[in-house]
Amino acid sequence: MKISELNWSQLEAYLRNDDRAVLPLGCTEQHAFLSLSTDSILAERMALDAATPLGVPVFPVVPYGITPYFMAYPGTVTLRAATYLALVQDVLDALVQHGFRRIVVVNGHGGNAPASAVCDEVMRAHEDAHVRIKWHNWWNAPRTWAKVKEIDAVASHASWMENFPWTRLANVILPTAQKPMVDLSTIRQAGPQATRAALGDGNFGGAYQRSDDEMLALWQTGVEETRALIHSGWA
Repeated sequence: MKISELNWSQLEAYLRNDDRAVLPLGCTEQHAFLSLSTDSILAERMALDAATPLGVPVFPVVPYGITPYFMAYPGTVTLRAATYLALVQDVLDALVQHGFRRIVVVNGHGGNAPASAVCDEVMRAHEDAHVRIKWHNWWNAPRTWAKVKEIDAVASHASWMENFPWTRLANVILPTAQKPMVDLSTIRQAGPQATRAALGDGNFGGAYQRSDDEMLALWQTGVEETRALIHSGWA
């Protein structure tokens, strides 16, 4: 259930019986022919699809992340690492203050990875309250990543694996040829302009689209894996 669809007293009532919450993390950055909000759309929808049947509240997705390498693509917004880490810590501290003790962070952007250390710090700071926080990169969690490889071993940023019906844009025609993989080791050392020159449209490599049947099967795997993480396995 969305926090935006509750008022404070309803949430207070929920906290009398349960202490779980989900926080999705996204990003606003180029995704080739897909939405600039792809990471945010996927993280929030994954969180909602997984948590809603359990009756666990989902907070609004954090729509900005760490993505300096794509700043040559208009629309990309990056936060400084210090800013981002402080933001995530403040949000988690607020949730703990209100009584949430079991929190799943559903991350949708690889560049946000440094914030996983913040989860550990918040848990240590609130050890007496037995706070537990799980960091979950939904797209490369074990079962979901195995499903990606089963469908197509060549999968990467802005390729078919992020092309769901809800990240596509109307009236945008996708290339039909599979793009060769770029040398990621070179990209990671390049500045924004050099990154754009190397990537072109922004896809790291692979097909741009696969069938909806395959994508929905992948999504269902991700939802089931995420739901299991929310539901159980709490120390």
